[in-house]
Amino acid sequence: MSDSAHPPSALIDQRIADLDDWRGPCLARMRALILKAEPAITEDWKWRGVPVWYHQGMICTGESYKDKIKLTFVKGARLPDPKGLFNASLEGNTRRAIDIFESDVIDEAAFLDLMKAALDLNAAKPAKPTRKTKA
Repeated sequence: MSDSAHPPSALIDQRIADLDDWRGPCLARMRALILKAEPAITEDWKWRGVPVWYHQGMICTGESYKDKIKLTFVKGARLPDPKGLFNASLEGNTRRAIDIFESDVIDEAAFLDLMKAALDLNAAKPAKPTRKTKA
């Protein structure tokens, strides 16, 4: 659902450039880690300006707020998080998020492990059953 005149990657590049404080480099760094975890990840641009990353299904979104960058993992409640990166949306049954504030330091190895778990979960989803037709 990206702007048809611009590919999603260009729109994400522009969002990063438009964030003229610490949030731009933060979003750029997290994007680089997401792409490092799986170079075949597909980027999209949805909901009037939210970067979304997919591989065999949606992995996470990257929202920018006035005081934070929020990475929401759509199946986060099913992911192991031994380093405690998830710090938001903890009460739900499905999603989990990482709110990153200006002074926060993200453990890159732990984030890559989290990404690998999300990728593995998407890869393990059962194939959709095929419809049987009457002969």
